[in-house]
Amino acid sequence: MKWQGKTVGYALSGSHCTFAEVMPVIQRFVDEGANVVPIVTQTLITTDTRFGTAEEWQRQLKSITGNNIISTIVDAEPLGPSKLLDVLVIAPCTGNTTSKLANAMTDSPVLMAAKSQMRNQRPLVLAISTNDGLGLNAANIAKLLVCKNVYFVPFGQDNPIQKPNSLVARMDLIPEACEAALTGQQLQPMLVERA
Repeated sequence: MKWQGKTVGYALSGSHCTFAEVMPVIQRFVDEGANVVPIVTQTLITTDTRFGTAEEWQRQLKSITGNNIISTIVDAEPLGPSKLLDVLVIAPCTGNTTSKLANAMTDSPVLMAAKSQMRNQRPLVLAISTNDGLGLNAANIAKLLVCKNVYFVPFGQDNPIQKPNSLVARMDLIPEACEAALTGQQLQPMLVERA
């Protein structure tokens, strides 16, 4: 299978409306042989929304991956020295996480995992989901576009009329973007139609 023998770090930040879209992607990695290590921000652990309860999302992650969820900075820190992850994807990657990553802040398990991956010069793949990608966060996305070993899942405007600054990745392309990143390539085209 395509991902046999590979360990994929799968990190989720707080774009709750995207969780249902990425669960099948996580399942696909597992079905194709990957060992998937789930990593989450505090938001997923503590917040119930109209898109689902924190408990349900945690149950799904554990059920799909068969692994415990990394949900603290302390638990994420060993990812660096162990060099456990072949590739780390943050999907969904919110504007908040994008901003902090671009400005070297490490205040969540997801950001600690990203810092570890970058330290090890291994691929970090971002699947952005932000309402201000063409607003204030455009500068942060630009900073990350030129970072070594940082790659993007192809993205575009998801609702150009009602939310003209909003950008969302094509979550169905996450495995292909990760596969390209493992060879040092950015999956192209990077800018795609989402609407």
